[in-house]
Amino acid sequence: MINLDKGKVEQLRSALRGPLLQAGDAGYDTVRALWNAMIDRRPALIASCTGTADVLAAVNFARDQKLRLAIRGGGHNIAGNALCDDGLVIDLGGMRSVHVDPDGQVAWVDGGARLGDVDHETQAFGLATPLGINSTTGVAGLTLGGGFGWLSRMYGLSVDNLLGAEIITADGRRRYTSAQEDPDLFWAIRGGGGNFGVVTRFKFKLHPVGPLVTAGLVVFPFAQAREVLMRYRDLVDTLPNELSVWAVLRKAPPLPFLPPEVHGQEIVALAVFSTLAPEKALPMFAPVRSFGQVLGEHVGGVPYAAWQQVFDPLLTPGARNYWKSHNFETLLDDAIDVVVDYAGKLPTPQTEIFLGLIGGQANTYAPDATAYPHRKVLYVMNVHGRWDDAADDERCIAWAREFFGAAKPFAAGSVYINFITQDEASRIGEAYGGNFDRLVQVKNRYDPTNLFRFNHNIPPAL
Repeated sequence: MINLDKGKVEQLRSALRGPLLQAGDAGYDTVRALWNAMIDRRPALIASCTGTADVLAAVNFARDQKLRLAIRGGGHNIAGNALCDDGLVIDLGGMRSVHVDPDGQVAWVDGGARLGDVDHETQAFGLATPLGINSTTGVAGLTLGGGFGWLSRMYGLSVDNLLGAEIITADGRRRYTSAQEDPDLFWAIRGGGGNFGVVTRFKFKLHPVGPLVTAGLVVFPFAQAREVLMRYRDLVDTLPNELSVWAVLRKAPPLPFLPPEVHGQEIVALAVFSTLAPEKALPMFAPVRSFGQVLGEHVGGVPYAAWQQVFDPLLTPGARNYWKSHNFETLLDDAIDVVVDYAGKLPTPQTEIFLGLIGGQANTYAPDATAYPHRKVLYVMNVHGRWDDAADDERCIAWAREFFGAAKPFAAGSVYINFITQDEASRIGEAYGGNFDRLVQVKNRYDPTNLFRFNHNIPPAL
């Protein structure tokens, strides 16, 4: 435990419009509860910010008092970097405003907004920007790590659609950064995580999307998983940017379009998505049905905002989660064999393996165009261990690590920074590749004392 100067704490409290929480206060335990229940940390203070002025006051307080500092956006990060013990947490949960300019096709998004907040506002005008696949994910953490989802093949990553950002740096300055203003900082926040400051507002480019898109699931028996994945890989080689297909291996949830006897059994599901209208997209997805015996399917026109929420019930907060991840530039037969082998011995009904498809427009940028460098990666594989009972920790974590090791020889040797767990600091170099040294230089300039270090940290070289 740390000893805080009560007078200084009261000065901070009076400087904030939002509440300053300590242990025992109403709301303290609610705010410190993260999506991943394996993370249980007790900050000394939580500043529940309502605007930029609150963030400025909190950053200055943490720096001047030499406190540990963590930033909580959506609280969805697998590593739990949103919290620190015995320090100050800047909670952006009260800053969720989204303002859309439909004529200029841009959106200003507050640092605490969730994906669902953005979709709600942008879809009122038939617009969207590439974000993730779970509506409760925080926009800030997702974007600062790169950000990919259903729209990435057509419109690039989240960072490719970021036009500017308001950021509070370690010196307590509010900066607006873009390609023209503080361009090195702008480069760094497009993939470099929360290492450089607190982003209080993002400016995104929007694209015409929906409100109706074509999407759904085609489900095959697990016994045919190897053949399905091989044919899926071959399909990807010819897939236009307007289409995306992700592969998921798990035990079947009780989906209404699946026979009851399939529920709880291992399956392989292909999640299909297109911004095209059903009459155009459905014929293009027709080959997917020939990959094996279809156990059930539900594909058609769906509101984009609704599709963004389809997987929410499988990703609710409060469960224990442990991930391992690899990037792949191609899926070799040996890699597919490993995936099928470990999908056949999932440790819990909630555990899944997914292959998120990128490519397309996202891979047209040079590796050093943004801090996110992985512009040849076609698949991001997430080994998503998930369970409820702490007694299962050792068994489930061991399965994930064993799977990770077996797949490593066939992977690209890189990793998506947002999928790194709290015990994988050694993989930060894999996440940034050739961009790491430049990121250190930017860190030296904007955060030489490493105030922002509760993240997948890029230490300054000073």
